Amino acid sequence: MRDLTTLTAALKAFRDARDWAQFHSLRNLIVSLNLEAGELLELTQWLKDEEVEALPTDPLKAEALRDECADILLYLLLVADKAGIDLIEAAEQKLEKNAAKYPVDRFKGSRAKYDAV
Repeated sequence: MRDLTTLTAALKAFRDARDWAQFHSLRNLIVSLNLEAGELLELTQWLKDEEVEALPTDPLKAEALRDECADILLYLLLVADKAGIDLIEAAEQKLEKNAAKYPVDRFKGSRAKYDAV
């Protein structure tokens, strides 16, 4: 299982076997996605930058990091499925938009927002 379509199908089969689709309105999925993002953020609460950078080197913390990232991805897949969004296509289009907003010659090494330069 190495592509988003196959992963989405497996996720929907998991959901449907449990009759959870009834709870998966677009709003509920978006809320759940953000709650999971908050759990990812919570892994870094009160940590120094170097402690956050070290999370992947600790087996238990790395597992928690992987689990939260996976939860976010799974909810994002359900949001995209519900909204009819092809995530690969959307990401490619967004990269094109960002390339136009942030040309290399003006933004290389800069953290400025496109409308601030």
